[in-house]
Amino acid sequence: MAKLRVGSRGSQLALWQANHIATLLRARGHEVEIEIIHTTGDKITDVALAMVGTKGMFTKEIEEALAAAGVDLAVHSLKDLPTKLPQGFEIAAVTERQDPRDAFCARLYAKVEDLPKGARVGTSSLRRQAQLKALRPDLEIHPLRGNVDTRLRKLEQGEYDAIILAAAGLKRLGKMELIKQIIPTEIMCPAAGQGALGIEIREGDSATRQHLEFLNDAAARAATSCERALLSRLGGGCQVPIGAFAEMRDGKLHLDAIVADPDGSKLVRESRHGNLDRPEELGNAVGETLLGRGGDEILEAVYGRGLAVPPQP
Repeated sequence: MAKLRVGSRGSQLALWQANHIATLLRARGHEVEIEIIHTTGDKITDVALAMVGTKGMFTKEIEEALAAAGVDLAVHSLKDLPTKLPQGFEIAAVTERQDPRDAFCARLYAKVEDLPKGARVGTSSLRRQAQLKALRPDLEIHPLRGNVDTRLRKLEQGEYDAIILAAAGLKRLGKMELIKQIIPTEIMCPAAGQGALGIEIREGDSATRQHLEFLNDAAARAATSCERALLSRLGGGCQVPIGAFAEMRDGKLHLDAIVADPDGSKLVRESRHGNLDRPEELGNAVGETLLGRGGDEILEAVYGRGLAVPPQP
């Protein structure tokens, strides 16, 4: 069996994910080592992610280690991976998806609707902010950075009335005590790829790809390929106010997607069924429709106001 070196960020959640994949590989007889790599996104903690403007802020340094053969594979939260990978890399596997929805975490309130007028809600995601403001224009949205423990501690210390986090990360870490509501996707459309892990390798590394083949989940790959195609068509990265959620319904792939102004004043939504065998086609078609219905104006305004940085060439 092979000796495989796994590149991972050093956060608690990233290491959980890397160790999860390592355990599955070891069960197949492989020898596995985990290499911790600090990324740009980990080093910049005092600026909202949407304002950083670095393409692949959570992946660039890991890809450099891959290219230099310092590691053989990298484990990413798929939502952190740019829709267009740099030349020389490929996604070898998309794992079975954990819950893709967002979680409402609070000490005193059971759901978003229960928050008092002017409540302080923490999130650094323009996507979450936009949908929160569309639902509750009275809420005060404040930046929230740091690892999961840091964010939960800030909530427990009363800095926020509520915070919004990905349900998948909280469930993986077993930190579910402050989850009061799993927010329905029709209220808060998830980020493209949320809840799935993407396993990245050097392009053309057929030996490593073969070792990882068993990790690939066909349903998750189809759904996330559809979502990422939509994101790519809209020209957005992971820090823009775009939501996309694809799932199987009655034997077909169904995609819900939104583009929203961060202040919640404009929100364009589109839903459509498509062929499971052509997920990118569905994502592109829905993306085109959203642009034609005003999504292009929303995104241009977002970039123009400096609320998010356009994807870098």
